[in-house]
Amino acid sequence: MSIRDEARRLDPAARRAFVSNAAKTCLGVSALSALPQSEAEASQKGRDTKRLPGFGKAKNVIYIFNSGAMSQIDTFDPKPGTEEQGSVGVIGTSVPGVQVTSFFPEIAKRMNKIAVVRSLTTVTGNHQDAAYLMRTNYKPLGSIRHPSLGVWAQHFLGDPATELPRTVTIANSDRHPGAGFMPSKFSPLPVARADRGVENTKPPGYLDAKNLNRRLGLIDKFNKKFIDTYSDPAVSAYTDFYDGAVGLMSGKDLAAFDITKEKQGIRDAYGKSRLAQGCLLARRLVESGVPFVEVGNGGWDHHQDFVQRMQEKGPELDKAVATLLDDLDSRGMLKDTLVVVTTEFGRKPQIDEVRDGRGHHPGAFCSLLIGAGVNAGQVYGATDAKAHYVEEDGVTVQDFNATIAHLMGLPLHEEAISPSGRPFTVADDGEPVTKLFA
Repeated sequence: MSIRDEARRLDPAARRAFVSNAAKTCLGVSALSALPQSEAEASQKGRDTKRLPGFGKAKNVIYIFNSGAMSQIDTFDPKPGTEEQGSVGVIGTSVPGVQVTSFFPEIAKRMNKIAVVRSLTTVTGNHQDAAYLMRTNYKPLGSIRHPSLGVWAQHFLGDPATELPRTVTIANSDRHPGAGFMPSKFSPLPVARADRGVENTKPPGYLDAKNLNRRLGLIDKFNKKFIDTYSDPAVSAYTDFYDGAVGLMSGKDLAAFDITKEKQGIRDAYGKSRLAQGCLLARRLVESGVPFVEVGNGGWDHHQDFVQRMQEKGPELDKAVATLLDDLDSRGMLKDTLVVVTTEFGRKPQIDEVRDGRGHHPGAFCSLLIGAGVNAGQVYGATDAKAHYVEEDGVTVQDFNATIAHLMGLPLHEEAISPSGRPFTVADDGEPVTKLFA
């Protein structure tokens, strides 16, 4: 019997202790990182989480993924006065006693709207595997691909009442898990660049509307004959995805992808960085009816010259997030929109003196939760004096995503069966962090 199978035989509290001891013995990870957040939260295992506060408060999610591993000590978990902090400055925020690094003055002003989770922990230090885990709650397997969070929402909550897709990814890599084992029609719509919107949506110049519709009609006839002959769920799912794409191309909802339709003042406020434009497009999409938008933000793999690179990445993230929050708030959307700022793992507190950088560090990292249902103006969890390991209220990747899924109104323990016959749940064995709910 495998360790995982053995762990699943135990009751919830014993299972957490088992995993904690296994991690401590085999991997040198602090036992605290795998312990439940509190006895009250541990007792929620197996209960109906719909009764917990915050359920379904987030009608929309804007999920900003900082790929490359955002450093905890250089962002939202600084350790002033330590050798590990190096030359990076530290500033106060609008919440007394809460500090961030000097790269984030605008986020600091809005800290009273934000919950900082400083106690995230994982055991995966490989970029690709850790990013997959962060998006799906599962480790990658050769035999199956797991759905991402937005796809789970479509599975449980159904399609939006528009031609728009339920999930859109902006500036993400082709390694995104997408629909996983769910039907192809659930696949997120990828947008390579926010300033270009959905590309290749205009018919060829030599085709007028009449001839285009005639060709689409012929395709429908061929498809119908094929489906009638070879009845298969995968074929039907692909046809549904194709029909959705055609509907989007010919519908008025396509304008939601055009950020040039925004007032110039709004566009100027966001700025011209790709992240800022991605956040602007994300706001337009959730406002138009897309419930889940992921915005990719690469460039955080700071193995060398980390201060110089943070001087670019820090202010870019600072301005984009602050402007997005102000924009959502001014439109009355922040109460229904959850903004997530996260990454795949952290970086070593020790500075590599040769390369002036920080290596991979899965033991501790941090993220932000803002908006719908979140108890703002708080720091949850803590690391040790050097931001090396989780010292208080450890949060697993599964718990973090269970918190998001709970706010989205998803049933955490309801199973979906993969084509291979295996049952999966949206957050694996994760449970929501109840202290993060308003």
